Amino acid sequence: GEAVWLRAGILGVALIVLSHLAAAGCFIGALLLWWRMASGELSQRVSLLAKEDLSAHSPSEVAGLAAFTGPTQWPEVLRQLRELVASVVQELEDAEQAQASAEIRARRARAERDRLAVILAGLPDPLLVINDYEEIVLANLSAASVFGVDVQQFGSETQVKIDQALECPTAVKLLKDVVRRKTLTQRTAEFSWRDGFGHERWYRVICRNLDVAADSSNGMRGAVAIFNDITVQKAIQRRNAEFVSSVSHEMKTPLSGIKAYVELLVDGDAETPEEREECLEVINGQTERLQRLIDNILNLARIESGVVDVRKDRHSLNEILEEVHGILAPQAEQKDIDFQLELSPMYLGVIADRDLLMQAAINLASNAIKYTPVGGRVVLRSRLAAQEVCFEVEDTGVGLSEEDCRRVFDKFYRVKKDQEMAAGTGLGLPLAKYIIEDVHGGRLEVRSALNVGSTFSAILPGAGAMSE
Repeated sequence: GEAVWLRAGILGVALIVLSHLAAAGCFIGALLLWWRMASGELSQRVSLLAKEDLSAHSPSEVAGLAAFTGPTQWPEVLRQLRELVASVVQELEDAEQAQASAEIRARRARAERDRLAVILAGLPDPLLVINDYEEIVLANLSAASVFGVDVQQFGSETQVKIDQALECPTAVKLLKDVVRRKTLTQRTAEFSWRDGFGHERWYRVICRNLDVAADSSNGMRGAVAIFNDITVQKAIQRRNAEFVSSVSHEMKTPLSGIKAYVELLVDGDAETPEEREECLEVINGQTERLQRLIDNILNLARIESGVVDVRKDRHSLNEILEEVHGILAPQAEQKDIDFQLELSPMYLGVIADRDLLMQAAINLASNAIKYTPVGGRVVLRSRLAAQEVCFEVEDTGVGLSEEDCRRVFDKFYRVKKDQEMAAGTGLGLPLAKYIIEDVHGGRLEVRSALNVGSTFSAILPGAGAMSE
C-alpha cells in the first residue's frame, strides 16, 4: 500500500511541474516532461515499489528498489525527481539556445537577402538571370524599365521564357548559347535597342553561366546577363570617326591644289613669269589654308583636353571688343563692309581669359565678314543683360536655315550653299562655342533668317557693371 501511495505522489509532483512549465510558456519543456511520463521512465522505479513479490524481478531491478526502502525513501524519490526536472530544464535551455541561434541565422539570411535586393534594385545596368530551362528567374528594376519585362511574375510557379520576355534576338541567342555550355563560358556582344520613346540606344551584354559542375546539387544551373549602356561611347566613336574623315577631307583639298600647281612648275607648263607667279600665289594660299586648319585643330584639341593654361582675371569686355574691331577692320574694308562698333556706355566686367575670349570674338566677327556680301553691314556690340554681360555680332549676310542653325556649331560643318563664298575649315564656330560655354560658363546662341542675316550672341557671367 505504501508503494502505491509513493507512486501516486511522484506522479502528482510531476503533474504539478508539468502545469507550471505550461503556465510559464515553456511548452518544449512541458512536452519533454510529458514524454518522459508517457514513456514510463519517470514511473519505472515507482512501479517496482508497488510490486510485493521481489523474486519476480531481475537483480538490477531489485537493486534499484534499495533506494526506496526504509524510512528515507521519500528524500530519494524527490532527489531523483529533482534530477529529472534538472535534465528537462537543461534540455529546454539547449533547445531554446538552438532556437535562438536558428532565429539569428534566419535574420541574417533575411538581412542579406534584403541587402542584395536593394543592391540589385539600385544597379543602373539591367540584369537578367535564367535557369537551365531558359526561363527568367530574376530581373532587376533597370531590366524592367529598359526591356519592359515584368519582375512581379518571376519566382512564381509559371516562369517566362527568355525569348518571350525579351524582344532582342542578339541577347536571347547569346543567353541560350551560354546556358547550354558544359564548361565555364563568358560571352560578350553589342546590340542596338530602341527604348519606349523611340530613341536608339546601344548596349554591351556580358553573359556567363552560373554552375557547370556535373555533380552539383546545391547550385542553380543557368546564366546571368548584365547589360551596359554604351550609347555615349558609341556616339564618341562615331564623332571621332567623323572627325578623322572631315580632317582628311579638309586636308586633302589644299594638298591636292598644292600638288597640282607644283607639278605645273616642275613640268615647265608655266612658261611665262606671270603664270609662274600665279602658281606660286595659289600654292601660298593653299598652304595658309592648311596652316589655319592645323592651327584650329590643335587649338580645339588643346582646349578640350585641358592642355591650354586658362588664366582668368577681371577684364573690361568693351576693351576686348575694341581690340577685336581694330584687328578685323582691314578685312572688312577689303569687302567694302560697314563694320560698326556699338559698345555699352556701362563698364562691363568679365572674369575671363583675355586671349581666349578675344579668339572667340574674332572667330564670330570674322565669320560674319566672310559671309556678308560686298557692301553689307556687320555690327559688333556689347550690352548688359540683367546679371550677365553680352556681346553680339550681327550681320546682313546670307543667313542660315533652321537646320543650319542647329548644326552650325558642329565640327567641320559648313553650309553647302555658301561654301563657294569663302574658304573655311568648319572649326571657327565650334571653337568659339567651346571657349564661351565650356571655358567661361556662358552661352552662345544664334538667330538667323535666310537672305536677311544672322546674330550670334555670347552671354557671359557678369563681374560687375558701372557707368564709365
